[in-house]
Amino acid sequence: MEVTQVLRMNGGMGDTSYASNSLLQKKVISMTKPIREEAISYLYRSTLPRSIAIADLGCSSGPNTLFVVSEVIKLVEKLCQELNHESPEYQVFLNDLPGNDFNNIFKSLDSFRAKLSKEMVAGIGPCFFTGVPGSFYGRLFPTKSLHFVHASYSLQWLSQVPEGVENNKGNIYMARTSPPNVLKAYYEQFQRDFSFFLKCRAEEMIEGGRMVLTFLGRKSEDPSSKEGCYIWELMAMALNEMVFEGIIKEEELDSFNIPQYPPSPSEVKLEVEKEGSFVINRLEASEVNWNYLNDSEYSLSETHNHGGYNVAKYMRAVAEPLLVSHFGEAIIEDVFSRYQKILSDRMTKEKTNFVNVTVSMTRRS
Repeated sequence: MEVTQVLRMNGGMGDTSYASNSLLQKKVISMTKPIREEAISYLYRSTLPRSIAIADLGCSSGPNTLFVVSEVIKLVEKLCQELNHESPEYQVFLNDLPGNDFNNIFKSLDSFRAKLSKEMVAGIGPCFFTGVPGSFYGRLFPTKSLHFVHASYSLQWLSQVPEGVENNKGNIYMARTSPPNVLKAYYEQFQRDFSFFLKCRAEEMIEGGRMVLTFLGRKSEDPSSKEGCYIWELMAMALNEMVFEGIIKEEELDSFNIPQYPPSPSEVKLEVEKEGSFVINRLEASEVNWNYLNDSEYSLSETHNHGGYNVAKYMRAVAEPLLVSHFGEAIIEDVFSRYQKILSDRMTKEKTNFVNVTVSMTRRS
């Protein structure tokens, strides 16, 4: 599997698109807002830039894409008013892999600008937007050109499926039944990828620049713990049912593995300290229920009734391109129908939370 060619969220605005099924990711972005505000306030007050360059890595497409950018611009404008400074120019770089639906982003820019101008009655500085297709596991921007880098729910994706995991039979990811070598291969791939990511960003950021990253992670030090792996174990159950019924070949399932690693806070800290270009300001773990309707205006019966449906839909928006590239389109409806039933059953019986690991860093001088 060539990850850079097949890893993308479902494009467009349809029922199975990421744009229509990314409320959970928006909830996580909202939860981490105080950390970003702290980083931006410190950055602006300490550098007072006339032009501020912002990069959102793994931006995807849909309503979340410009959410953080809007937040940053509003905060900087507020700081400008407090300090009686002229508004800076904003250079906004939106990055994702080449298969991302950039056209959908570009179509939304006019309405984004209009909405922002309406909300900011005192006016804002000029905003310039650039789409940057490419893997963030490599250089993307000129040397010392970025002031603020943000990524949410993108860095748990690896640059490739780890090598040497052919014996991970019956699984599609790290699992409680995975051999030790599989867990080791996944962790070592994360170490290589994240270390290189930090090295690249260090070259691209100004001294004193800030970076805030949120991973889908785990609190446990066990990489096969349910915190990080259970959502994929349940998908593997659906696929194994289809193998048993002869719909999918066993060898097809055994050769499919998800290129993702959910790090613990200590694993993130270790790689940042080893690479050496950044100082950690904040490192926190939080939790969010798989079903984004929980803790909302919906009743408990509604969350139970719709939980499996909602989770299956947003997992489809994320995983469908990977599944199609390996198994073909013919199985998709069947896979997610089974997956929804399994999710609904487990979510009524167990606590099902995602763990978010958020790190805020400053580029060393």
